Amino acid sequence: MATLTATALPREFYFNGTRIPDPSPDLSVEQVRDVLTTTYPEIATAKLEGPEDTGTAMRHTFTRAIGTKG
Repeated sequence: MATLTATALPREFYFNGTRIPDPSPDLSVEQVRDVLTTTYPEIATAKLEGPEDTGTAMRHTFTRAIGTKG
């Protein structure tokens, strides 16, 4: 009889084509957003897509919010 084992995939974050390492697996995705806004201010208003299973990780992608100014 075969034994199944479940393993959690690590998270990875992408913004503007750049892979950003997970600052802490203990943080929620929204808490990660708060941490990353100090380095990437545009993430504060970015749209969050995912998670997407890539086979090796769960990918969360921050997409810039497009809007008009003024």
